[in-house]
Amino acid sequence: MKTAAAYIRVSTDDQIEYSPSSQLEKIQEYAKKNGYILPSEYIFIDEGISGRTTAKRPAFNKMIGIAKTKPKPFDAILLWKFSRFARNREDSIVYKSMLRKQCGIDVIMSVIMEAMIEAMDEYYSINLGEEVRRGMNEKANRGEAVTIPSFGYDIIDGKYVPNPETAPVVKNIFADFLDGKGLVTIARELNENGYRTRRGNKFENRTIRYMLKNPVYIGKIRWTPTGKANHRKDNKDTLIIDGTHEPIISQEIFDEVQKRLNKNTVRYMREGSAKEPFMLQGLVRCSACGATLCMAVNHTSLQCYAYAHGKCNESHSISLKKINALVIETIDRCIENSEFNMEFTSEKKSDENIPLLISREEKKLERIKDAYENGVYTLEEYRQSRDSVRNKISELEEKLHAQQSEIDDKQVLIQEFHKKAIEFMPLMKSPAMPEETKNTMLKSFIRRIIFDRSKCDVEIFFYI
Repeated sequence: MKTAAAYIRVSTDDQIEYSPSSQLEKIQEYAKKNGYILPSEYIFIDEGISGRTTAKRPAFNKMIGIAKTKPKPFDAILLWKFSRFARNREDSIVYKSMLRKQCGIDVIMSVIMEAMIEAMDEYYSINLGEEVRRGMNEKANRGEAVTIPSFGYDIIDGKYVPNPETAPVVKNIFADFLDGKGLVTIARELNENGYRTRRGNKFENRTIRYMLKNPVYIGKIRWTPTGKANHRKDNKDTLIIDGTHEPIISQEIFDEVQKRLNKNTVRYMREGSAKEPFMLQGLVRCSACGATLCMAVNHTSLQCYAYAHGKCNESHSISLKKINALVIETIDRCIENSEFNMEFTSEKKSDENIPLLISREEKKLERIKDAYENGVYTLEEYRQSRDSVRNKISELEEKLHAQQSEIDDKQVLIQEFHKKAIEFMPLMKSPAMPEETKNTMLKSFIRRIIFDRSKCDVEIFFYI
């Protein structure tokens, strides 16, 4: 049985066929016919209130607030007509989309016009998107702001205006790059000085590259009418238009920066970035930020991915030879002492909180009983619904028992794992074994490895 809420609205000038009791009667008929429980606490009524906006509808707002709670309290919201939900199309589309996508709750009309009105809503949404895109194209062609302002600018009266605090930072970024500072160094210094991107994130080397290539800083507007923008690659659909805003960077400096960026790109491609497999690939994590340690440019050591991109402040550079030996030594010690940090795959496969689910089903039993006592269900309907929920509770209790049995068997699994690790280690130490094969073998029983550079130590998390 599914749980539903009902929303009912009636304005002061509505006729009797739109009265709360009439609407509720139609909704209850639909709920009963389609297998929904409709608890009294989930019946929301706004009387004598216009549906033009949601701002002054207390019952509606209360319903939306309850719908956002976890776990979701009901599976659907039932209406007599969609005009009861909202007469403002934009409100209707926004709230219905939010309920479906974020809460997993459907909005259902209890008359056959639902499909037609859904189609009308979809047409309106598509048409609205086209109108917005057309308006943005016109603004871009006039050289006006069409997106959120880039770092260094604000939007005032629809126009980009240099921010007195961050515009000088933009100038410093361009100057530092021309003075020979690397993208990672520039990003790290910005982060250390407390600066964040327009969206509140830390700067990375790719963020700095994007800024250095952004023509907005020389007074241009970059706009892709198709919406398929990828500013890391040339896009024939992207337009560069003279803007109406004040540049932060001169054309000469911008051109010089582009030459240097292109030169660096060619050199990087010449040096090559071929990825050769290595034993610990994808397994070792930085103890400071949790990012993966990846192959460094020299192909002989590992480095924290976030540090290499300017987001982590602690270098975790270590030679492949040294980290390989450290991991092998640690595994040998774990085998010798029979001590493993274990993570069991059975625990990872399910996110179900079974005791909570049992509690929810028990509450459904109470609601079914209330529905019977209030005359919503006949005795036969009550018995069928009650038995269905009881069967569900029995299934959940069996799952819970199985989980508890798995916990009791963990010691046996650890013993089996111990044997497996002993068999693998000679192969892991063999120089003849390919690195890719060693990596596959390690991933079959190691979840992750935390490397602490300050202690030159690793912590290994195994799994079954």
